[in-house]
Amino acid sequence: MGIHPGEVSAQRRAGITKLLGSARARPELPEVAREFLRRQRMLVVGTSSRIGLMTGEPGFIEPLGATTLAVRGQPPFEAGGEIGTLAIEPWTRRRMRVNGTATQEGDRLVIETDQVIANCPKYIVIREITSVAEPEARRTVEHAALTDGHRRWIESADTFFIATRADGQGADVSHRGGPPGFVDVPEPGRLRWADYLGNFMFLTLGNLELEPAAGLLFVDWERGHTLRLAGRARADWSGEQRMIDFEVEEVAETIGDSPLRWALRP
Repeated sequence: MGIHPGEVSAQRRAGITKLLGSARARPELPEVAREFLRRQRMLVVGTSSRIGLMTGEPGFIEPLGATTLAVRGQPPFEAGGEIGTLAIEPWTRRRMRVNGTATQEGDRLVIETDQVIANCPKYIVIREITSVAEPEARRTVEHAALTDGHRRWIESADTFFIATRADGQGADVSHRGGPPGFVDVPEPGRLRWADYLGNFMFLTLGNLELEPAAGLLFVDWERGHTLRLAGRARADWSGEQRMIDFEVEEVAETIGDSPLRWALRP
């Protein structure tokens, strides 16, 4: 896709002059990436402000070739066009982004890859799958605003995921982690969190430099529920610690979104 102007802008704000953004990514899935994807049971997918989970048995993510990936199942939003995905393995602290263009073909989502990026293990909280519950009917409830329960959920979270997209640059899904409380809800309808130092590629912030729409996903790891927020995000570069402000526009909670049950590793 070439040099991403939003990433360049974010890097300059951070005082970085060396090109470290998505222009260095390649579309090919090397064999080590294919092996990693085949054993996953969860994939986070998103585009712009839409984000959600896809889950299945190992093998539900199947590389079909050097630049093609098939995921069995229906995504949690109407998928067509640019999409970002993130496969994360909390017990090994490994994660991989695979971004590209998606089409729904019957019971599978087929992705032609543009960017394959292996990320570092920073801020990944170590969890293990303890059981797989019997499938239950998903039930999604849309809310006009965050409830007190949602606020407690968010402020106790040690992990969430964020989807962004910019015209001509594609979609992306990223992981954010930190100690419980690293995401604050300072007032109804607004979230704020510290953007910790990472790999200096600024894929998320680069997209936000060009388009503030974003989607957030919080997972109830023990019960399989999810909380999805759509809104607009802005980076605050004024202080010593870079912060992100997120204005909530939509709230949706899905009961029974995932059969996977997770626990923190002792």
